[in-house]
Amino acid sequence: VKQLRSLAHHLGPMLWIGKNGISETAISQADETLLSHELIKCSVLDACPLDARQAAEELAEHVDASLVQVIGHRFVLYRHSDKEGIKNIALAR
Repeated sequence: VKQLRSLAHHLGPMLWIGKNGISETAISQADETLLSHELIKCSVLDACPLDARQAAEELAEHVDASLVQVIGHRFVLYRHSDKEGIKNIALAR
């Protein structure tokens, strides 16, 4: 987890959760983004009915990803991808 946190530190948000909360659109966007990136940072907007932790846990469950961390209005998700042509994150054991 520490390794993923340090990798996520430099990322900008790739997904924004707005007034619709964890909608089908947000779930499919997160799913597609995780396929090509494995590690994504998401931002929860003020209009969102959920707080960042609630949104993170719900989205992680829907896309079968691991919740790496939640800080303020942002959270980071990780899911290993088997998609060809992407550089996989080599996790230290």
